[in-house]
Amino acid sequence: MIRQLIKNKIALFCIIVIMLVIALGILAPYIAPFDPNKVRIIRKYAPASAQHLLGCDHLGRDILSRLLYGIRTTLFLALLTMVITILIGASIGLISGYKRGWIDELIMRTCDIMLSFPSQVMILAIVGVLGVGIENVIIANIVVKWAWYSRMIRSSVIKYSRKNYILFSRAIGAPSTFILRRHLLPNVMSEIVVLASLDTGWVILNISALSFIGLGIQAPTAEWGVMLSEARNVMTQHPMQMVYPGLAILIVVATFNMLGDALRDILDSKGNQYE
Repeated sequence: MIRQLIKNKIALFCIIVIMLVIALGILAPYIAPFDPNKVRIIRKYAPASAQHLLGCDHLGRDILSRLLYGIRTTLFLALLTMVITILIGASIGLISGYKRGWIDELIMRTCDIMLSFPSQVMILAIVGVLGVGIENVIIANIVVKWAWYSRMIRSSVIKYSRKNYILFSRAIGAPSTFILRRHLLPNVMSEIVVLASLDTGWVILNISALSFIGLGIQAPTAEWGVMLSEARNVMTQHPMQMVYPGLAILIVVATFNMLGDALRDILDSKGNQYE
């Protein structure tokens, strides 16, 4: 898979872009030219210049600095959300697909109930009940998505559970934890990576959208959705105020979606080789 990944130009390009963005976020305190939250009214709506490469916002804050720090809140929180969601969903899906019986029925019926609600409405309801804040946004996204991951991973586990080496391991009395850890989890890991790549963009959009309407990250924290919300009142007079954060969201989300599609193509071609 790694060899095919290197050969796939789209996947390799997407990985390079994502790693570059992550590196910029990690190094933001060292490469950002200004404090992202420092107010300088005298620089209000200052145009792009050698000092401020992307100009300043309505409070005179450097837009480039806020974009760099925004990676930490927008992208890093999205990745954290995906990691927690995958850990919960994959664990439940593995247990459900392997154990079957009444445990599987109980988990799947719970998933059916969770998936019956529109995801966006459920996120808004959870945030409305728990209150405004990024912690509650993360909780809402996890609650909405874990059931979907559990069902998807369960389907893969059931497929691989019929393989001869799994049946042999059961026949010789291998512990269930050993089979799950050494046989089933490595087989479904590639599918988990694909699902996570496709869903990361969705989580980024959710975090930015909730911040945009005032239910997520709050000002003055540097976050791309917050930057869009602050710029919407002057979008006709200063359209570039919305272009920069909007373009950042577009590039990152599109890159994750393209990476997920490329990984799915690689796995499909790999699977066909053994049919």
